[in-house]
Amino acid sequence: MKGYVQVYTGDGKGKTTAALGVALRAAGAGYQVFIGQFIKAGEFSEIKALRRFDDLISIHQFGKGRFIKTTPTKEDIQSARIGLAKLKEAAGSGDYQLVIVDEGNVAVSCQLFPLSELVELIDGRHPDTELIITGRGAKPEVIDKADLVTEMRPIKHYYDQGVAARVGIEK
Repeated sequence: MKGYVQVYTGDGKGKTTAALGVALRAAGAGYQVFIGQFIKAGEFSEIKALRRFDDLISIHQFGKGRFIKTTPTKEDIQSARIGLAKLKEAAGSGDYQLVIVDEGNVAVSCQLFPLSELVELIDGRHPDTELIITGRGAKPEVIDKADLVTEMRPIKHYYDQGVAARVGIEK
């Protein structure tokens, strides 16, 4: 199977959700899946659910579970670099049919690692490995490398009416 590069970006909801849907579909086909999440940390409902497929889906979090609004800390950068190395290894190994770089675009925007390293990950992937990169603000260089780009655009969201993230739906 030839692998392609997919990018889910934009300001709307659903980027990670779409990527996790592909992970579920891939596991259903018996494929090995590696998911690396930047910035995020915690026992969200999707983490608990995906662990039920631990023979097919490997999920790792490389964040501190907080938004980075200023300069990232040394710990933020160190965690991201460890994650990037693991993702490069997984994508290049040929052991996984699907590798997901969740919030990879945001990690670049937050300066957890340079854009050139995300491009290296894309270029270094095994030709049979499908690669999905999520997160707002995909850089033109990432979009140019992609075979499929979907931009999530917000039109209406109940969050704007004061509805908090709900367990099992948004978290």
